[in-house]
Amino acid sequence: MARRGVNAPAHPVTRGLSVAPLDDAAAWDAYVAAHPGATPFHARAWCEAITKATGHRCHLLAAQDAAGAVVGLLPLHHIQSPLFGQALVATGFAVDGGLLADSEAAADALADAAASLAASLGVPSVELRGGALPAGSGWRVEEGVYAGFARDLAVDDEAELLAVPRKQRAEVRKALESGLSVTTGRGVAERRDHYRIYATSVRNLGTPVFPKALFDAVLDAFGDDADILTVRDGGKPVASVLSLYWRGTVMPYWGGGTAEARGLRANERMYFALMLHARAKGCTRFDFGRSKVGTGPFAYKKNWGFEPRPLVYARWLAPGETPRDTNPNSAKYRLQVDLWKKLPLWAANRIGPLIARGLG
Repeated sequence: MARRGVNAPAHPVTRGLSVAPLDDAAAWDAYVAAHPGATPFHARAWCEAITKATGHRCHLLAAQDAAGAVVGLLPLHHIQSPLFGQALVATGFAVDGGLLADSEAAADALADAAASLAASLGVPSVELRGGALPAGSGWRVEEGVYAGFARDLAVDDEAELLAVPRKQRAEVRKALESGLSVTTGRGVAERRDHYRIYATSVRNLGTPVFPKALFDAVLDAFGDDADILTVRDGGKPVASVLSLYWRGTVMPYWGGGTAEARGLRANERMYFALMLHARAKGCTRFDFGRSKVGTGPFAYKKNWGFEPRPLVYARWLAPGETPRDTNPNSAKYRLQVDLWKKLPLWAANRIGPLIARGLG
């Protein structure tokens, strides 16, 4: 649970609102449960899992009205890295989140308080990934980098297949006829296979892998609202995805495949199987997540018939500061990415989590 911080005093604001750290878990849970715009990344389960797995402290700011009722929340992870610098991030390792409030006034009050908290901690920036956009000084809007992809699930298996554009549908049909098998679960074996595949996949992309403890913590915190789906070729795991389930939407979140996966069409098998699995769990919507505009994953999701929705983020910077750069496609990391792809997997898995925990 977030604790009241000595460097985070209450911030009186106009219109009868005040902002202060919140240490009431029940109030946190109740506000997120009641707010229609809440995401899993606002939830206490997510925030505490991130802190448990990475050590990054969560500061929970709450806007309250004159009667003391919570009218806005902003969980912020204090990400610290010797390589990438510091930031307050809403929220750590998430693709959404940001300001969650009942009114523009409450959202702006939270944004002002977040900037004040960053200044008091000596943190040069605040990153909001989604939610309401703040209008105060020092904030800048960032758009044109990412797009999100989501659509409703079809009513049955055949309709789901027909919802996929013709060319991609042919690939899915071949995957369905290939003899690949699918398993789902949350146990030790599923977690082991998923991490091995995910670590291999991101190493091949030149990216450090997150700590295994992060995946375990999220699975444990979300319970039945998170699981792993794995595609197997003759029993050998070749593609796997860890998904979240939130208010009738399935969110494939951390997924990857081995070198053999592409030729086997294992990713096609995996995502189509996940659509059917999610519908069986009562889901009505599939959120394919975000991708950088103009990249291969962006094109892949469009091939499935998902229309990109531009994502707009916001960032506050202290005077004279520049944004931290955690983009693996950045020119400054080109050499490191090329070298990382050549690392033995055991070395990448040992060093990677030490680096990746600072990405946030």
